[in-house]
Amino acid sequence: QVQLVESGGGLVQAGGSLRLSCAASGRIFSINAMGWYRQAPGKQRELVATITSYGTTNYADSVKDRFTISRDNAKNTVYLQMNSLKPEDTAIYYCKLSIGSLEHWGQGTLVTVSS
Repeated sequence: QVQLVESGGGLVQAGGSLRLSCAASGRIFSINAMGWYRQAPGKQRELVATITSYGTTNYADSVKDRFTISRDNAKNTVYLQMNSLKPEDTAIYYCKLSIGSLEHWGQGTLVTVSS
């Protein structure tokens, strides 16, 4: 069984920064992809950024040049550094671990950006 525990969400003013963390535990294979998704009120969940175990990254256009995803394979942890936050970044942020066709999700952490 795989567990994902997110942390680092909170309230921040526009222009500020936050760093999210997601620690994975359990039956985890070395080759996988981890990522962050978000869901704003009344909207569908959307991709924010992903990173493979080889370090290949992918970002949504809306967060490029502001957010940085990274991972520590030894700790099975993925991070999301969020800078220059905007009110439209307000959402619940979810961590996802993909192993082949299997997907595991965290419980989510709320990020609120005030104007």
